[in-house]
Amino acid sequence: MSIIIVVLSILIPISMLVSAWLFTMCRTIYHVLAVGCAYVFGIISVLAIYEILRDETVFMTNIHGVFQNGLFLLSGAYLGCYGIYTLLKWTLKEFRSE
Repeated sequence: MSIIIVVLSILIPISMLVSAWLFTMCRTIYHVLAVGCAYVFGIISVLAIYEILRDETVFMTNIHGVFQNGLFLLSGAYLGCYGIYTLLKWTLKEFRSE
């Protein structure tokens, strides 16, 4: 499973970069998805922390329950791939400008 995660974290941003280069509409879609995922990721995080503070439970043990939320994991995974895609895009722009 670890190998699959590593391979996908390499291939997905590269495929995003190629598709954004070929189809300009993909860039807009990627940006909109990133904004939506950032909102979902942030809201789930804030609600989990609020619940812990409200219930006065032990922070370190209960906060890990947020990792069982599939929407949290999916939005975080997309944000990770989007971040790498953005870094690759900026790097290629730097190489072209030099």
